[in-house]
Amino acid sequence: MLSKAHIRLLRPHQYIKNLFVFAPLFFSFRFFEPELLFQVTLAFISFCLVASSVYIFNDINDVNEDKKHPEKKYRPLAQGLITPKQAYVYMSVLLVSGLGLGLALDLRIFFILVIYSILNTIYTLKLKHVAVLDIFIIGIGFVLRIFAGALAATVEASMWIVLMTFLLALFLALAKRRDDVLLAGEGRDVRKCIDGYTLDFVNVSMIIMAAVTLVCYILYTISPEVQQRFGSGYLYLSAVFVLLGIMRYLQIVFVDQRGGNPTQEILKDRFLQVTVTCWLLFFLVLTRT
Repeated sequence: MLSKAHIRLLRPHQYIKNLFVFAPLFFSFRFFEPELLFQVTLAFISFCLVASSVYIFNDINDVNEDKKHPEKKYRPLAQGLITPKQAYVYMSVLLVSGLGLGLALDLRIFFILVIYSILNTIYTLKLKHVAVLDIFIIGIGFVLRIFAGALAATVEASMWIVLMTFLLALFLALAKRRDDVLLAGEGRDVRKCIDGYTLDFVNVSMIIMAAVTLVCYILYTISPEVQQRFGSGYLYLSAVFVLLGIMRYLQIVFVDQRGGNPTQEILKDRFLQVTVTCWLLFFLVLTRT
């Protein structure tokens, strides 16, 4: 029977990132086709399994650093609730299960999961200590989710979805680095790549990513092919919710001095939840009319 420590080891709250697997299906307006929805759901599960194995490997590798972190010190391995040997077993089972499910779905999805695993392994061992490159690796991980979702849904991953996903991932990753920079300023031991970041650099970079993401989204909504697919010229109005969500997250980061854990912020911030819900409903109303 799984204990709370075992469940926390999997980091299920991070599974919200894997919802990007559903993006190609959603933007292709075929969300109500049961067979495709089932296929994409299986792809989502496979990514969750592999992602958990990656998180466990990261915790094993960073256990000594995590013990010094104000929040990460409560992770099961850092607390000593689970031994590294046990963690390796869980990691192996999750990795094999996730890859096996991906292989059963599509050989190409299997290879995407393999690339995701290898990329994150290298990231954990080396690349997360290289400033700027570390956040780009995170962005690529989100793009891989998009491609896997497109293959599962048998649709094409449009350049707009890929660009917006990558830019949004960079924006959120920078928010996490900003939190590390603040901790470093307090004399905390943080990852080596923080030496390549300053508060001013991160702040400016976040503003740039926020602006470029919004512009990219607006260009998507007014592109002729998208308007033709929707059969409506009012899609651009949904940019209001995107702007609202971005500004709210900037408020969380700059005013509330939070944002180190984007998934937690989304899961507990009612403002963001309502904004995302309104954005989804706006899309659904347009596609059903």
